[in-house]
Amino acid sequence: MIDTQDPQVVIRRLAIVGSGLAGLTAARKLVAAGVEVTLFEKSRGPGGRMASKRLSEPADGSADIGAQYFTVRNPAFREFLTEHASTECWGLWDGRFRYQGADNGWQKMRPAERYVGIPRMSAITRSLSEGLDVRAGVRIASLGRRDDKTWCLTDTDGQVHESFDAVLLTPPPAQTVDLLKDSGLAVLADDFNIEISRMQACWTVMVHFPEGAGVDFEALMPNSRLLNWAANNSSKPGREDQGEWWVLHGDPDWSDANTEEDPDQVAEQLLNEFLQYGEVRANPGTVKVHRWLYARPKARTGPGHLWFPEERIAIAGDWLDGGRVEGAFNSADGLVSRLACLGVLPG
Repeated sequence: MIDTQDPQVVIRRLAIVGSGLAGLTAARKLVAAGVEVTLFEKSRGPGGRMASKRLSEPADGSADIGAQYFTVRNPAFREFLTEHASTECWGLWDGRFRYQGADNGWQKMRPAERYVGIPRMSAITRSLSEGLDVRAGVRIASLGRRDDKTWCLTDTDGQVHESFDAVLLTPPPAQTVDLLKDSGLAVLADDFNIEISRMQACWTVMVHFPEGAGVDFEALMPNSRLLNWAANNSSKPGREDQGEWWVLHGDPDWSDANTEEDPDQVAEQLLNEFLQYGEVRANPGTVKVHRWLYARPKARTGPGHLWFPEERIAIAGDWLDGGRVEGAFNSADGLVSRLACLGVLPG
């Protein structure tokens, strides 16, 4: 893939498919560079895997069903959040976190600054989306190129959105490949390294303890074949739940092997694992289940982003940069920096 570009072509209008952290980061930075950006989001609002689920039974609340927290290693990520996200919508989650070592003994997780959205993880992406042109509830079905080389996007309702000088795709790799194939662009998917694009599933269970779970930790990672993570979502800052909502994430390999399992069976198995490993004696109440088909990348390294200069199509996402929340920012930031160096942005 060679970076060659017609010097007359400047990206003045760009479409972004997806409004997770990668899409919103790219949008903010491109708008600052003078590009007119439109984001198309299939869900009711921005968030991606920084998603939260509103809960109304037995008590109003919410649970972070995707990313549980994030860390900041890249100073540019902190600067970006400080500049573009309200300081009231994110903060530190200070809790007692532990994991089970090789000897099955419990140990404290290493000290780290763990950040979460306030009052829910999706508050960050909601804040980042303010002032941007986000078309929620619009699922893009295919891309088409006009004679003037601009792109039009057709949604599942048959509405056509045009005209764009370039397109950025930020969905998970399987969905991105499907979109490329449905657009007659299957050849671009050949650039996807199979190991990099392999995504694993994750079963997520939300369980309510009306009187609290009665444990001395906020999160744990046990040596379980089924349960990868359990966290007291109600212990995060800004939550005002009655009782405690806990979030349980299934092991990636186990989730992969059981993607078609009955949700009630999944909930029962993960809950039993939590009760056992957490030595929970309290009685659980309401239980809810969510299945992520594309939760985390199998590989922990990647190219950061992809750019196809002849077609003027870009691909970004955390799965191209290790899978962490910060990886979504790094992927989009690297892409915009590359476009700027190529001289295809205004000014």
